[in-house]
Amino acid sequence: MSSETTPDDASGTYSLVVVSNRLPVDKVVAADGSESWRASPGGLVTALEPVMRESDGAWVGWAGVAGDHSEPFENDGISIVPVSLSAEDVEFYYEGFSNDTLWPLYHDVIAPPTYHRDWWDSYLIVNQRFADAAAAVAAQGATVWVQDYQLQLVPKMLRESRPDLVIGFFNHIPFPAYGIFSQLPWRTQIVEGLLGADVIGFQRVADAGNFSRAVRRLTGYTTKGATIEVPIEDEAEVQGNPLRAKVSRRGHQVRTVTARAFPISIDAASFEELAHRPEIQARAREIRQELGDPEIVMLGVDRLDYTKGIGHRLKAYGELLAEGKISVADASLVQVASPSRERVQTYMTLRDEIELTVGRINGDFSTISHTAISYLHQGRPRDEMVALYLAADIMLVTALRDGMNLVAKEYVATRFDNDGVLVLSEFAGAADELKAALLVNPHDIEGLKEAILRAMQMPRHERSRRMRSLRKRVKEHDVARWSKSFLDALADQTLAQSSADAAAAADESASESANGGDEQS
Repeated sequence: MSSETTPDDASGTYSLVVVSNRLPVDKVVAADGSESWRASPGGLVTALEPVMRESDGAWVGWAGVAGDHSEPFENDGISIVPVSLSAEDVEFYYEGFSNDTLWPLYHDVIAPPTYHRDWWDSYLIVNQRFADAAAAVAAQGATVWVQDYQLQLVPKMLRESRPDLVIGFFNHIPFPAYGIFSQLPWRTQIVEGLLGADVIGFQRVADAGNFSRAVRRLTGYTTKGATIEVPIEDEAEVQGNPLRAKVSRRGHQVRTVTARAFPISIDAASFEELAHRPEIQARAREIRQELGDPEIVMLGVDRLDYTKGIGHRLKAYGELLAEGKISVADASLVQVASPSRERVQTYMTLRDEIELTVGRINGDFSTISHTAISYLHQGRPRDEMVALYLAADIMLVTALRDGMNLVAKEYVATRFDNDGVLVLSEFAGAADELKAALLVNPHDIEGLKEAILRAMQMPRHERSRRMRSLRKRVKEHDVARWSKSFLDALADQTLAQSSADAAAAADESASESANGGDEQS
């Protein structure tokens, strides 16, 4: 990393370093040219901010502005280390390889991935830049936690330059089955990049299994349960951290990598605290009034992405209106679709399709006093989102494929009244935990319609029973538990390898003593 990004006096001082594509803050340039930073929205930021503040750690990432060369700074108790990306980096590494190759591939090819060698070359270069930045600020023996699919090569790069580090990687999106993953021309390089970590976390057990199968198919390495044995070929790695090396049954020096599920969560208490505020409850009542006081308010909250199943949701809702099973006087749908990757052609097309569908349904079924769908193509502040959650009788999460979907958990966390119904896609990671929701296959439009009607007609006692169960799960398995479980797994991995090394050393010492005794006799 160049000195313009990380000054010498800031290097090698942090015992915990988080590395992600985006920083937890966005640069804001005012009309007068003055610059400031504001907290960025998003599940990853929400999940990791509390951990970073407690650890007084450093966060390495991109500021979100092409060509920005900001110096490191402190923000709300977190040391921020910006990484610079050029306009070409953004086009090739981020919009190209990350979001037009990996994203659709990892989401079961819902949209066709695009493979360009120039994009891959950029991905390599930028991943190395992030790895160099993390290596420069990490203290000796520090823990470095790399986040998500944009940076899958960073663990191996860090391992090669800083074998003393404890390295974790968490994949926030699904990891596909081998039949899909194998389409990627650089599949082996990606797998080897991830195996540079000591612990690799996934959202679902199935994702971890998919990764282990890819490892076996592409490398032939030994896997057993959540453990993968990675051969050590560089003696520098052994010297840098000898406690990690052990001898496999085949007589090779290996280090063990753990790959298993660590389902991410939210700061549930903060959402519930907001929901208890009188002004937010008043806003929830105001929202219902603005919608014409319908009997049922349904809500969808998504990034405008083809993986979220927004079109399937609108189709089911439109058919229920057309069939006369619901009316706009009795039910209203609010759809928040925050802007996403607006320079990628697939997303431009998706926006046109969604807005055309919304316009058609509103044209066919809205009245002067009641609108069928209130569509908001804009991000909303957290206070407003909590008010929407409180106002909504039914939360519709119909993702076609989703690593977790934190919106489902946010809705549950706000419902301290133990009311409301969560309709949840079985293809979202949250479905593994939130089993008291109404689980649906969003591709089954008839089944989705039936679930919506069931949610509308569900008796209060059943709604309350289900919501209590959902809230118990979300509150007990919050973001603090998620981060602690991952960091504990990293610590356990190091401890286990240290114990194995100590046992091997003791055996060797005992063997040498026995041999020495024979010679003397």
